[in-house]
Amino acid sequence: MVSSDQRRRQLAREKYARQQQRRQEARLKGRRRNVVIAAGLAVVLASGGAVYASVALGGGEKKSDDNAATSPTPTPPETSESKAPEPKMAIDAEAKYAMELKTNQGAIGIAMDAAKTPRTVNSFKHLADKKYFDGTKCHRLTTQGIFVLQCGDPKGDGTGGPGYTIPDENLTALGKAGADGSVTFPAGTVAMANTMQPNTGGSQFFLVYKDTKLPPQFTPFGTIDKAGLEVVKKIAAGGVEGGAQDGAPKLAVTVEKAAVRKV
Repeated sequence: MVSSDQRRRQLAREKYARQQQRRQEARLKGRRRNVVIAAGLAVVLASGGAVYASVALGGGEKKSDDNAATSPTPTPPETSESKAPEPKMAIDAEAKYAMELKTNQGAIGIAMDAAKTPRTVNSFKHLADKKYFDGTKCHRLTTQGIFVLQCGDPKGDGTGGPGYTIPDENLTALGKAGADGSVTFPAGTVAMANTMQPNTGGSQFFLVYKDTKLPPQFTPFGTIDKAGLEVVKKIAAGGVEGGAQDGAPKLAVTVEKAAVRKV
């Protein structure tokens, strides 16, 4: 006959096993989501049935610990199901802000639209002040279909992020989507990467160096200055490693220092 103590221990073991199974399922779900993000998205144009690759500008981050929002270095996947909060608003939405990325390939200046994207700008200032971007690589360049350089991932593989997400903003700024479901992101646009799901921006962003058609799902929050755009075009002209059309840029790009200031 099973004693009451044995029964309690058995129930505790079963409860622990269920908790572990739920956590494992959550981790696997997150990994599957990241795979989908990395795989990309083919958008069929209504006119003529042509196809362009929008390659889902994924900021599909794995969960990070609660200190990730204030950490300047990558953090490991968390073991709990908690999530860091979005930084409290600390910018003046009536003011203008600028971000400067000092990279090993040259300086890239970005005028940021705080009035239309206050929470995005606030997040960038928070992260830049914590030196979050310093020493990170721009991990992705695309040279066919869409024309962007993607940065802001401390892990350098497309899965990193600050441990919190921010809402989409300013999605109508580039006009109404056409019959193909896309809008044009003009050369010089800076926008948030995400998981292709609403309100999933983190720290990853992309710099458009040539007019690019994408779904209006990515928060446009800044514009590259003339000198900075030339730097990005130089990087793009170097191509992708191995002669591919999507991958690490052949001219390796490291953000040595990022700063956001009121102007």
